[in-house]
Amino acid sequence: MRKIIASLDIGTSSIKLIVGEFIKNSLNVLCASEVPSKGIKKGLIASRDDLIPALKETFHKAEEMLGIPIKEVVLAIPSYYTEVSMSEGSTTITNEDHVITHQDLIRAMQAASYNKISDEEELVSIVPTRYKINGEEVVKNPINMIADKLTIKAVLVTVLKINISPFISVLEKIGVKVLDVVSSPLGDMAANKNKFVLNGVSALINIGEGTTTVSIYNKGILTKSEVVELGGANVDNDIAYIYKITKKDAKHIKENLGLAVPDLALPEEKISLTDRLGETVVINQKDLCEIIESRLEEILGLAKKQMNLLTKKNIDYIIVTGGTTELGDFNNLLDKVFTKSHILGKIDIVGVRNNKYSTGIGTIKYYNERLKLKNKEYSVFNLDELEALSGAHKKVNINENSILGKLFGYFFDS
Repeated sequence: MRKIIASLDIGTSSIKLIVGEFIKNSLNVLCASEVPSKGIKKGLIASRDDLIPALKETFHKAEEMLGIPIKEVVLAIPSYYTEVSMSEGSTTITNEDHVITHQDLIRAMQAASYNKISDEEELVSIVPTRYKINGEEVVKNPINMIADKLTIKAVLVTVLKINISPFISVLEKIGVKVLDVVSSPLGDMAANKNKFVLNGVSALINIGEGTTTVSIYNKGILTKSEVVELGGANVDNDIAYIYKITKKDAKHIKENLGLAVPDLALPEEKISLTDRLGETVVINQKDLCEIIESRLEEILGLAKKQMNLLTKKNIDYIIVTGGTTELGDFNNLLDKVFTKSHILGKIDIVGVRNNKYSTGIGTIKYYNERLKLKNKEYSVFNLDELEALSGAHKKVNINENSILGKLFGYFFDS
């Protein structure tokens, strides 16, 4: 079976739907649809009536690309009120050969979460961190080992149901089933994971449109996450206020003329436009970049403070991602702000080469890892839909009186 997974990331500025297929453990994007968000404020639903048409448009655009409907998605949710805790669970190996199977692992994970989640919370992830068989610690995967008892230590990731239920309800209303829910810090790490984050304590900063998410990981496993109430939109607001222009114009200028730092900006690079008073305003790149840098330094400074509040451990490695990081010279800004080892995240998959897709791509990768852990196969499309997607049995109808039809006739009838 082809392994095809769809992720939906409902952000403050845009809604992103990605359909990806794994081929030999490599992710290929089949389609990516994006429309401006409506009815969303700081990652949460503010107006269902505004959100529903935007969601329908997102799915319609993706379905036009694929030629088949998308009925199931893995939903990425913001990290608001994400809680992380440690737990332990055990199961007895009851099969005749006492060989540990994936089902035993799942039962141990269920035991680790039993009576640990309140009625107000939703469990969105269980991540095993250590395994024991017959009371002795096992470093590697215990699958296929012989034992009487399997015990796991695991990280439980929960969010408030009140933050998830409205999204699920709205999607059900347009005929889409939420297959699973992934907290955005889990997706971001899956998209940006490398060998460095697996060997120590790391931080990941996602600078979105309305908010910035700061998450801490120990050997790649989420331990804490918090949201800073500033993002790329605040840069737009600063530009709009100073030059008395619309926010739409401010965002356009930022993305087409702006750099994260003014070091390489040129005063002679200018753009003219009409402000809200009807007067002509001339903006040069140097001045614009100084405005941008000032706000971005504030955002990253707050992220640094949040990192120190989230953990007392020494942070070995920092990854910064999110749509705002696509500004030119962002690496130079990171060099100014951080003294620790750091890297600018890079989503480099054909069709989604932009850090704004970090959470969406990571959600697909994270869900695929969960499938492997449970030894399950899955595709968002059934066999008939996969056949349609492959183009099997499709006939091309060509009018014999058209130019193309006459060409076909010339080559194949003679």
